[in-house]
Amino acid sequence: MLKYLRDSYSASPIATVCEFIQMTFLIAASIVLTYTVLDPATKIFIPMYFIGSAIGIISAFIRNAVSLIVLGIWFSLMNGIALWKLFF
Repeated sequence: MLKYLRDSYSASPIATVCEFIQMTFLIAASIVLTYTVLDPATKIFIPMYFIGSAIGIISAFIRNAVSLIVLGIWFSLMNGIALWKLFF
């Protein structure tokens, strides 16, 4: 695992940092959703999902990962719509 992290960071430090930020936001959002499922804390987890997926697009572009770019754009779009409906 450490070798993979070193190789990943050597290949692209910016992408690796973006991936860790993305992972942190998405895991935290999942925790919030899990613990508030009966009365979802949408004002907390939807922005977290949006930020996480948007940051993921950056690292996917850097790594030329087409499928991740498509997923990142899709999730950012869906969470963007949810944010709009939630706050406007």
